[in-house]
Amino acid sequence: MPSQNSSRNKVILGLQWGDEGKGKVIDQLAETTDVVVRCQGGANAGHTVVVGGKKTVLHLLPSGVLHPKATCIIGNGVVLEPKALAEELAELAASGCDLRSRLLVSDRAHLVLPCHKALDRTYEAAKGTSKVGTTLRGIGPTYMDKMARTNLRAGDLLQADFPARLRAHLTAQNHLVKALGGDPLDVEAEIAALQPHLAVLKPLVADTAAFLHRAAAQGKTMLFEGAQGVLLDIDYGTYPYVTSSNTGVGGVITGSGLSHKELGEVIGVVKAYTTRVGGGPFPGELDQNAGGKGDEIRVRGGEFGATTGRPRRCGWLDLAAVSFACRLNGVDSIALTKLDILDVEAEIPVCVAYELDGQRLDSVPASISELARVKPVYEVLPGWTTSTVGVSRWQDLPVNAQKYVAFVEKITGVPVKWIGTGPGREATVCR
Repeated sequence: MPSQNSSRNKVILGLQWGDEGKGKVIDQLAETTDVVVRCQGGANAGHTVVVGGKKTVLHLLPSGVLHPKATCIIGNGVVLEPKALAEELAELAASGCDLRSRLLVSDRAHLVLPCHKALDRTYEAAKGTSKVGTTLRGIGPTYMDKMARTNLRAGDLLQADFPARLRAHLTAQNHLVKALGGDPLDVEAEIAALQPHLAVLKPLVADTAAFLHRAAAQGKTMLFEGAQGVLLDIDYGTYPYVTSSNTGVGGVITGSGLSHKELGEVIGVVKAYTTRVGGGPFPGELDQNAGGKGDEIRVRGGEFGATTGRPRRCGWLDLAAVSFACRLNGVDSIALTKLDILDVEAEIPVCVAYELDGQRLDSVPASISELARVKPVYEVLPGWTTSTVGVSRWQDLPVNAQKYVAFVEKITGVPVKWIGTGPGREATVCR
């Protein structure tokens, strides 16, 4: 049987290609949550939280860090770069948020080391025009080492032989970097540079699965945070233009150490239009050139990567893909973000299905060559051409904005409970 508190627990997933605005949603829900758990991905993620006009960009830390009562967990599914974590903690501490007393890092989380970043650069350079568009943060090579059963984990820091194992691993991987034509590392210099960051990480390492089991038994409420988006899932995303982890509910289970009985409500975050970063097929992508519709939306929405600064490709809302993501993950409710970015549009096309070789599809094909050939089937909705910026009550939204939300519910079969009308916490309609 599910635990009594599981009905109060929540999972937050992005249902598109990432960058849906999960950080804001997580930040709001974390206010009444005891434990916030980051479950997968690495420093390639970029969750933005805006409080009182101040923007905080988080890469490894859970988005609940700004709530002083929340214990924050970096789960075993995360691949952790010690330097990135130390720098992020230092930046928060400088702004008055010292997280170390309420942060735990799983002893099973794998470490992103300098050799992984060097391999990432080398692999991506070798692909030429077939680049995946990786963030070059070493995420993919770390997951490769994890699956090859050769990598080091955070818990290894607590073992006496860690220095020798670190040196051996960096040396072995350095041979591979050189063999592939990459720039070799100075192993001893890299080890020396790592030491202060490892010193920050070491006291945070714990058996987080055991901690979460105890928290569940005590009736603590938990919020599980996914990174990236379902369309970037290693199994169900637009492979090979995907991330290296499972970005859906499966990744939450394996990346936290808790069973499906503890997950609670699954909330899918959906941007009111569609964006993606890097390579890969994108049905309905708009003109990204200066002055094109895609560029207009990018500029209005500030669609530049929080981690890399790269411009995002933009298109209209794709509910065929969102519905697919909802079915895969048993989504219970939707948080629709950035509705205000569509305020100036007189008409808003929404993709409801695909057409491939004369056949209508209501799912996302596995083949990227097929996905690249699909034609979006659009229904055109009337815009509202009135500012919704900062609106926080449903009845204050323009009628056509309400109809747009209702259309999302109709096509996906999932209720929209939250609507974002600006970057701040207060600019949210709760239904």
